[in-house]
Amino acid sequence: MKETLQLRDFLKYRFVSNVTYAPDGEHAAYVIATCDEKHNTYQRRLYVWDGKAHKQLTNGGKESMYLWEDKDTLLFSSLRDKQDQEAVENGEERTVFYRISLHGGEAIKAFTIPLVVTGIQKVSDGCYACTVDYDLNYSYCYSLGEEEKVKALKEKKDMEDYEILDELPFYGNGLGYTNKKRNSLFLYEENSDTLTRISTDIMDVMDVKWDKEKQLLYYTGEVRIQHKQTGRQGIYVYDRKAGTSKCIFDQGEYMISGIEPWGEELLVIASDGRRYGINENAQFYFLKKSKLELFAANEDSLWGSVGSDCRLGGGKSSCLYQDKYYFITTRRHEAHIYALDKQGDIQPVLELSGSVDAFDIHDKGLIFIGMQEDLLQELYQMDITNKTYQRISDYNMWVHETKTICPLEECNFTSDDITLYGWVMKPVGYEEGKQYPAILDIHGGPRTVYGTVFYHEMQVWANQGYFVFFMNPRGSDGRGNGFADINGKYGTIDYEDLMKFTDVVLERYTAIDQQRVGVTGGSYGGFMTNWIIGHTNRFKAAASQRSIANWISFAHTSDIGEFFTKDQQQADTWESVEELWWHSPLKYANQVKTPTLFIHSNEDYRCPYSEGLQMYSALVEHGIEARLCMFKGENHELSRSGKPKHRVKRLEEITNWMQQHLK
Repeated sequence: MKETLQLRDFLKYRFVSNVTYAPDGEHAAYVIATCDEKHNTYQRRLYVWDGKAHKQLTNGGKESMYLWEDKDTLLFSSLRDKQDQEAVENGEERTVFYRISLHGGEAIKAFTIPLVVTGIQKVSDGCYACTVDYDLNYSYCYSLGEEEKVKALKEKKDMEDYEILDELPFYGNGLGYTNKKRNSLFLYEENSDTLTRISTDIMDVMDVKWDKEKQLLYYTGEVRIQHKQTGRQGIYVYDRKAGTSKCIFDQGEYMISGIEPWGEELLVIASDGRRYGINENAQFYFLKKSKLELFAANEDSLWGSVGSDCRLGGGKSSCLYQDKYYFITTRRHEAHIYALDKQGDIQPVLELSGSVDAFDIHDKGLIFIGMQEDLLQELYQMDITNKTYQRISDYNMWVHETKTICPLEECNFTSDDITLYGWVMKPVGYEEGKQYPAILDIHGGPRTVYGTVFYHEMQVWANQGYFVFFMNPRGSDGRGNGFADINGKYGTIDYEDLMKFTDVVLERYTAIDQQRVGVTGGSYGGFMTNWIIGHTNRFKAAASQRSIANWISFAHTSDIGEFFTKDQQQADTWESVEELWWHSPLKYANQVKTPTLFIHSNEDYRCPYSEGLQMYSALVEHGIEARLCMFKGENHELSRSGKPKHRVKRLEEITNWMQQHLK
């Protein structure tokens, strides 16, 4: 007899990320993250798979950044020594790396880089290319004498009480205040313990790739113009032998999402955004004589956007292997792996129901982290030749073996001659003839999708006796640029799709009590929840999470507000403020009758806390039942990577609110 899935069961899930093959392909390494409720954090450890069995390799709990030194050794970052910990607490910047053998023994300290390393690649023995979070005001401290360094660190400590802003954006979600901070590129030589700056100090470095011979380092970067980000990048190359960098493609015209040295050519994944704006899917180009020459047209996304609240950490989403460029792409409501060949043909490699979250390829096969067949994350291996694959881990199989999991039923319909995809989950213990409450869940983005993957919050609600229904309205990812384009249309065709879907669900599932239907969503889903309660009273309760209420204020407080608002709303504060206000849910707050819970985080710089406050205060002012729960120290990612106790409390707040008003 299976047990009912509980809200707190997610504390026992294992989250898999960052899988890579060893150079000889005999082993694969990856990261497992687990919730540490006692310390309200996550433990991350390195594991290896030898083709037969899995083995935990580290136990420090903070190991997530690593690389293969050779076929038998991993290099990883960790802060283990008390001296290193105290130095960081005192304001010093340092990243400590350790080496550990697959064949046993303790990890041995390898070297310390006196900067905050965000990524590392091996160039040759003892030589590494590193991206670092570089503070223009203080990161140079490592080069000072002891007396000067002490003085600079004291000044840094004194500055913690306030921020000076002279750039836009001045903060970033999950990054804190980013004013005068850059992602910089350095070369580190272990033998001489020297750092060589590659990128200019004012440049933000994005993608970094070596050529096959490890002599030329290609990287993309952006320099702010008049203290503002442009959203457009240039391409640069560093000649290791000469020790010099030069620009090979000027910044200004293209949004460049990736580069890949391919033989004698450089593949560039980019978009000029002329047709569909900043969210236009990138196409494939080759760099020819300082210009981008279209190689393969593309209308689909080049990332995995299938949403879930059961992931933590990322991994490789593209790579070059045997003269093909492999990449994750979202098609309809599933994330697959496709490949681009040298003739410009794009073909599927792995098309499965669910999502591929990260992968790597070697002669031994393709290894990937996936959410397949309604399972939580597991590791899989695929034979590329015969297209067969098998699951090679069982980290989360206990959930499906011991807990009641609700299957998804397709509930598709047509709107404006377009087939739209949706799903319904019946409540656990469903009985014919009985009436049940229901919850409409709206995804974020809007450029993401719901799919047939495990979603903890929805499974919890279904296990508590709710119908749960969700869909991908126009504006969602997975169906090309045209379908995703709702620029200037927020609250119109997307709202119509969601309301028609609700009508269809209520018509097909007569066991739903139409007087007990709630609605919730986060980010774009929070915007849409705010919009819905201002335009209809059909829902008896709402939970608006990390939302947008006012496009005018959002445009000038969000870390993406300045360019996102102009692009998505086709309006700005000075030329067309009426348009921004028309699309703002706050304008319609005086029409709200629905009891609404607001969930927000005080360090959410994507949809700032002030957005939730505005909507909450407007409802209270008009005598509508409202409640706001603000999480301190959390950001826009609360529901996906927030502290374990906060994630429990968030879901309890929403669940209790629905229980109070729908049952």
